[in-house]
Amino acid sequence: MHTILSISNLSKTYASGFRALHNINLDIQRSEIFALLGSNGAGKTTLISIICGIVNPSKGRVIVDGYDIVTNYRAARSTIGLLPQELTTDTFESVWRTVSFSRGLFGKPANPVYIEKVLKELSLWDKKDNKIRTLSGGMKRRVMIAKALSHEPRILFLDEPTAGVDVELRRDMWRLVRSLRDSGVTIILTTHYIDEAEEMADRIGVIRNGEIILVDHKTELMRKLGKKQLTLQLHMALQSVPKKLAVYGLELARGGNELIYTYDEHAEHANIIELLRALDDENIVFKDLQTTQSSLEDIFVNLIERCHELPRKEAT
Repeated sequence: MHTILSISNLSKTYASGFRALHNINLDIQRSEIFALLGSNGAGKTTLISIICGIVNPSKGRVIVDGYDIVTNYRAARSTIGLLPQELTTDTFESVWRTVSFSRGLFGKPANPVYIEKVLKELSLWDKKDNKIRTLSGGMKRRVMIAKALSHEPRILFLDEPTAGVDVELRRDMWRLVRSLRDSGVTIILTTHYIDEAEEMADRIGVIRNGEIILVDHKTELMRKLGKKQLTLQLHMALQSVPKKLAVYGLELARGGNELIYTYDEHAEHANIIELLRALDDENIVFKDLQTTQSSLEDIFVNLIERCHELPRKEAT
């Protein structure tokens, strides 16, 4: 696949000495949806701000569609659309003029047909003549998306795009995101709704304390880090797990009325059969069983918890 965004050895340390990013290396492919996950303060917004030319890097390089974000800023920035977390627009202008003006800022010639298409896709067409200040919060968010798309960017950054928005807007947005991806636009999003990343993203990146700790295809991430659990509802409660069953790492739950067996996604099916035979040998009878699989949120939380146990590197 063609790399449209390449980040090499990128770091950012502020004058205060705070190190926001450290040695970020990341390649984003054309026409993929890439989800960047991380806790508050992990460095997501700083990274996006540097790529979009809002914040200067301390060191490193960012190449956007062949253009260096520092030495060829205008060309690089013209390929990028950004939906920031904050609502920032002229409240006294109409929707149409606001979106059209944003297109002009990037030197694009007027294209009423394209602007109309964007507004209709975002359910804004009937509001095109309304002043921004008269719109609801959800409608203002739609206008911000339209502004980000106004100059037909090849890369679209969505920084917490669905935070605080209604279900209808969230549905419309993801429908639009899929259509943009299908038309060749690369989508990079940050979100606190990890279920959305699980549904939408092709690849997942996890950032912690300004460092990328993991990047992988979503399916591979689920395969390699996902776990399954077999929960057995017992006929009679146990006080403890019999010693002969210790090899299976079983956990007692619900006052001894459930046994939980956690195993790897690709564990041999024979392991479960052996467990069931061992239970029978111990005269442990179960009345029901069910299996559950790790979600992306489970994987993310476990990764962050494990990383919190590691010391953070000092800024250099």
